[in-house]
Amino acid sequence: MPYMKPLCDLLVLDFSQFLSGPSAALRLSDLGARVIKIERPESGDICRSLYISNLELDGDSTLFHSINRNKEGIALDLKDPKSVNLLQQLIAKADILIENFRPGVMKRLDLDYETVKQINPSIIYGEITGYGYDGPWASKPGQDLLVQSLSGLGYLNGNSDQPPVPFGLSVIDMMAGAQLTQGILACLVQRSITGNGSFVQVSLLEAALDLQFEVLTTYLNDQMELPKRSAFNNANVYLGAPYGVYETKDGYLALAMGSIIELSELLSCELLKEFKEPSQWFDERDRIKRLLADHLKTNTTAYWLNRLEPADYWCAEVLSWKELVQQEGFKVLDMVQNVSRDQTVSLLTTRCPIRIDGEIYKSPLASPRIGQDNLRIFKEMLNQV
Repeated sequence: MPYMKPLCDLLVLDFSQFLSGPSAALRLSDLGARVIKIERPESGDICRSLYISNLELDGDSTLFHSINRNKEGIALDLKDPKSVNLLQQLIAKADILIENFRPGVMKRLDLDYETVKQINPSIIYGEITGYGYDGPWASKPGQDLLVQSLSGLGYLNGNSDQPPVPFGLSVIDMMAGAQLTQGILACLVQRSITGNGSFVQVSLLEAALDLQFEVLTTYLNDQMELPKRSAFNNANVYLGAPYGVYETKDGYLALAMGSIIELSELLSCELLKEFKEPSQWFDERDRIKRLLADHLKTNTTAYWLNRLEPADYWCAEVLSWKELVQQEGFKVLDMVQNVSRDQTVSLLTTRCPIRIDGEIYKSPLASPRIGQDNLRIFKEMLNQV
């Protein structure tokens, strides 16, 4: 008997664009849901032309391909009464609807939760905004870098003499998508009990604040004292030495939390032995890190790992992607899959990171072309061509 994914037989209508909403729909698709991406005719999702390093495939950006794989696609002109009627019939059959437009956009299209609920009372409606509906920021553009900047996140990265440093990827979009997925799954459980639908709301700003819950909680309970970034090798504003990344003779070595006294013995670094008190490891962390950095440059990464790892001292080599994909630890995860359009255009991308009952979830279906499934879906689901 073939393995059935847990969300099999659920229908998701994905109105979202860019990264946050589509990433939530992607995860539901990975877990077995049927996801139909709904776009405007001709131009489609703006993400189709949001290129990373000017790299495209079959007319669309690799970013669009990677976050919209394993979805079907239809294009609808919502100013056309016939298209609106077809969409309403789809909504009546759907289990989940996802959108991530600015507040008010879906209401102007008569696709807000209150309107959709009249068509389908049991639908779970998932929404991502930039900052919610209230307050002076509600109309600001909900873009990842802008939200990182407003949320204080940049002040956790970089050394104390550097300007705020953003993450090197759209981490807030991905976090918001993950949180929306969690909310939707919780509401699916609730619906199985009550039969009622729900309205799930997530904002990028709340996702950014939740991502910082550990350090933000410390700040709120430490007399609102702002943390100070290390002047050297900063990696966490609230952790002392040796926490950080260090250059070696041939690469880089990451050191996590650990005893400086133990480290001095394992590395044969006499200069570290004066720092006997754990309080010094934070109060004098910059001095310790500089001494440690000079010492680690005298030998190779492998040399230091061979001293630290047998003692279970928390450390790791810092790898580039080129180095990572050659590692057996990466290969054994089987994280890469090949997806294709019409068996002619293929793309290597990551798979669903979740395993259930030992199963790895992959799908060969790539992202849809604009409106590629219109005729088939209308005929199959609505008995119209």
